[in-house]
Amino acid sequence: MAGVTHLQRELDKLKRKVLGLGAVVEQNLHLAFQAIELRDERRARRVVVGDFEIDELEVEVEEECLKILALYQPVAGDLRFLVAVIKINSELERIGDLASNIAERALELSREHPVPVPPNFTVMADRTGTILEKALDALVRQDAMAARFVLGADVEVDYLYGELIKELKENIRADIDHIDALVLLFSVARYLERLADHATNIAEDVLYMVEGEIHRHQMPDTPAGLFHLEELGQ
Repeated sequence: MAGVTHLQRELDKLKRKVLGLGAVVEQNLHLAFQAIELRDERRARRVVVGDFEIDELEVEVEEECLKILALYQPVAGDLRFLVAVIKINSELERIGDLASNIAERALELSREHPVPVPPNFTVMADRTGTILEKALDALVRQDAMAARFVLGADVEVDYLYGELIKELKENIRADIDHIDALVLLFSVARYLERLADHATNIAEDVLYMVEGEIHRHQMPDTPAGLFHLEELGQ
């Protein structure tokens, strides 16, 4: 019985570690968004430096998972939890990389002629940040319903991505002289879309953890039309 109690303590410690990683990733992501919107080189550099911390934390979490697997050989729900954490850990590291990529584009944009950031960028960045926040909240509470809302919200982020691309194309046609800066915003838009995909993967991993079923490559159980994204902000 003592072994089980010790395993639970190790799992609880692991959960705190991965949530700490998630908090650092969220903070870096918000800084990256601000760096784009405000043409802020200082924030952008903080994100690039912060990515090294994220990489170190990701390795720590992975090593902790492997240690628990080797020492305790967990089964059933504990094993699912570990498998899910290993996958979520990888997704968070990739989100951190994308935040760093956005920050690097912000540094490049700061050296270009100022161009307006499309309003849909701010909307999409807010929604993407909210999806990540809700995916991590679903992990904390091991809440299958919250995870399903994230899957449904990704559909609307895809729509916002399409609208943002259309807006950027119109801006290029209207301002061909500053195409280099606008092309940089195109790459940022693509990073945002990929961020939402990784947050969705986290939600799918939470569903696997809670229900024991793999949800990848399936249509979301909650169609996007059944709710408004404003609900995710509540």
